[in-house]
Amino acid sequence: MDLSSLNNKQREAVVNIGGPMLVFAGAGSGKTRVLTYKIAYLIEKIGLPPENILAVTFTNKAAREMGYRLESLIGSQANSLWLGTFHSIAARVLRQNAEIVDLNSNFTIINPDDQKRLLKELINFEKLDEKKITPQFVSHLINSWKDKGLTYKDIMNNEQNYLLEGKAGKIFKDYQERLINLNCVDFADLILHNLTIFKQNSNILESFKKQITFFLVDEYQDTNTAQYLWLKILVKPENNICCVGDDDQSIYGWRGAEVGNI
Repeated sequence: MDLSSLNNKQREAVVNIGGPMLVFAGAGSGKTRVLTYKIAYLIEKIGLPPENILAVTFTNKAAREMGYRLESLIGSQANSLWLGTFHSIAARVLRQNAEIVDLNSNFTIINPDDQKRLLKELINFEKLDEKKITPQFVSHLINSWKDKGLTYKDIMNNEQNYLLEGKAGKIFKDYQERLINLNCVDFADLILHNLTIFKQNSNILESFKKQITFFLVDEYQDTNTAQYLWLKILVKPENNICCVGDDDQSIYGWRGAEVGNI
C-alpha cells in the first residue's frame, strides 16, 4: 500500500503498532484518515486478518464513510472487519449471547418514544405526579445512569435512590424487568448488557479477546463511561488499541460523553 499521500506525522501514527496509542490532533488534521490507513497497514503490511480488527465510531454515517474509505484501500477485505458504531457492535455481541441476560436473540431495540411510553405507565402505577416527574425526565435520568455503567442495583444502594420521591431504584428495576418481559432493550442497554455478559462469563470474554487483537476508536473524546468500561474490559491485557480524538471537538456531553476519558 502507498503511504506517500500522508504527511510525516500521519505516517508515523500509521506505522506505530503494538501497545496503546492516542492520536491527539485538531479538526481537519486527518485523524480518521490515519485510522483507515492504519487498518489497511495492519492488514496488508503486518498480515493481520481483518476479522481480528475492531473499529468503532459514533454515528452510522461516520461508520459508512470509514467503510467506503477502507474499501477503496483494501477492497472486499473491508467487509470482514468488526466495523460500526459502539451500539451496532454491542448489538452484534448481544444477539450472539442474548440468553445470558434473559433475552432472545431476536430482541427489539426500542426508540426513545417507546421508552417514554413505558416509563409513563410506571410513573402512573407508582401514583406519581406526571406533571412534576415527566417520562422525559425519568428517561433522561435512567439513560444517564446507564451511560455511567450503573444498573438499578447500584441506584438502590446509593443516595440517588431517594430521587423520584424515593422510588428511583424501584422504577428503574421495574423498567428493566418490563423490557426483559417484552424481549426489548433500549440503546444504552446494548453496552450495559455486554458488560454483564463479559463480567459474568470469562469464557465468552476470553474468546472475544482471542478473536479481536487490535482495537481502533474514532472520536474518542465522545466516549461515555460505559463505553470506556466496555473497551477497557475487552482490550486487556494486550493493549493493542489506537484512539484518535480532540477534546475541543467533544459534542456529546449532553448524552453522557466524558471528555476526561481522552
